[in-house]
Amino acid sequence: MEYFFIFLKGFAMGAANVIPGVSGGTIAFITGVYERLIDSLKSFNFKALRLLFKGDFGGLAKHIDLGFLVALSLGVVVSIITLAKILKTAYVDHPTLVNAFFFGLILASLFYVGKMVRRWGFVEIICISIGVVVAVFLAFQSPAGENSNTLYLGACGVAGMCSMIIPGISGSFILLLMGNYQLIVLDAVDNLRQLKLAEALPILIPVAIGAAIGLFTLSHILSWMFKRYHNAAVALITGFVAGSLAIIWPWKIPVYSLIITGKVVAWNRYFPDFGKSSTWIAVAWLVGGIVIISITEKLASKPDA
Repeated sequence: MEYFFIFLKGFAMGAANVIPGVSGGTIAFITGVYERLIDSLKSFNFKALRLLFKGDFGGLAKHIDLGFLVALSLGVVVSIITLAKILKTAYVDHPTLVNAFFFGLILASLFYVGKMVRRWGFVEIICISIGVVVAVFLAFQSPAGENSNTLYLGACGVAGMCSMIIPGISGSFILLLMGNYQLIVLDAVDNLRQLKLAEALPILIPVAIGAAIGLFTLSHILSWMFKRYHNAAVALITGFVAGSLAIIWPWKIPVYSLIITGKVVAWNRYFPDFGKSSTWIAVAWLVGGIVIISITEKLASKPDA
């Protein structure tokens, strides 16, 4: 039963990472698996290699918390493969509703992440301020152009993975800023789902290699931060989550390039007209996101979860 709940949390993380502006790391953090995930990833070290070469597979599995990783990763992969096409269609046809739903998720998660700070002081206030500034700064950056160069795809993997496991910073949004969200998350993953390997693998392999490098490096840094400076680290994450609300703001109009057809270069954000029924429908989806996070947090707080 424990691994089933871990699978569900991984599924939620995968779904969050598909939408630009939403962080799977936030879902991991508020469902109580984040620090365990970081420690598990950090355990891929020389000791793990020694256990592997000695043939001590039982010791290796225990050292890297293999059961936990398999259940969580399986949930993420299944979610991305099964939801990529659905979310692609929904995001194109109903961007306001999708953004409103995830805005509610992030807004609710802000409370659950922030309350994990055991003591608020000057350092924690500075950290949360830095987090907000960085996330808001990213929100107002213009996306780059698409680039299928192998080295650039590897860089996308590094940046995307680092942002995916930092709560409040969306890997998908970083890929959008780098210009390769459509190429990697939508087209390549969809091709993989349809077993068009010749089209998918040249894109996904460099990204996967870059992601592995970013994951190995950042997991050690984050584990060290949580052990030495827990309150400051959580405060910084809370700032990232709060600032990311500017990224996922539901009511915005895309500004398209006059040179490249279909390329979004900026967003014009506006306050909704509450005299329109469409606004209240979006608000309902926003409230739905808040409810989902509240239920998820209650499930995560149960000992068996």
